[in-house]
Amino acid sequence: MPAEKKTPQLILASASPRRRELLAQLGVPFTVIPAEVVEHEAPDADPREMVRHNAALKADWVAARHPDATVIGADTTVFVGRTVLNKPRDAADARAMLRLLSGSKHTVFTGLAVRRVSDGLKLDRGVASEVTFKALDEATIELYLSRVHTLDKAGGYAIQEESELIIAGFTGSLTNIVGLPVEEMKQLLTQAGLGR
Repeated sequence: MPAEKKTPQLILASASPRRRELLAQLGVPFTVIPAEVVEHEAPDADPREMVRHNAALKADWVAARHPDATVIGADTTVFVGRTVLNKPRDAADARAMLRLLSGSKHTVFTGLAVRRVSDGLKLDRGVASEVTFKALDEATIELYLSRVHTLDKAGGYAIQEESELIIAGFTGSLTNIVGLPVEEMKQLLTQAGLGR
């Protein structure tokens, strides 16, 4: 009797519920194993390099423990010029971020890393989108913070929640702004032999 061909296992190395929802849209079965790593978040780091590094760090950590699996690492940040806005520490920090973003354009950048130890697969990609904020007054900022839990979101906001209050427009991938660029992820999975 021929041995059954094992379906390649796909692992998302992230605890983010938004990434899980977005990856599920691709219709490829996967499991979630968050990487137990300390992410690099130095305020003076180049934001694009920082998220690429963190995505690879997460993917490499999980892939080393599951050598036959295809592992996805992802990390997203928000930045204005060279100022990086990671997840706010508290409500005051979220408020300060929204004030900084008010009336201006910023970049949302996601680093993607796909790893498979068994055959040495290493794919990396960076995806950028631009978001323009409306000019926000204090009342709008308070209203937004009362309606949206922002402490687990880079930049202190979520484009998919109450966006009419704060967002004037965006260019590039919407799913990237949410946390996982689905089109680019699909291309990487196809390269890894897991596409549909």
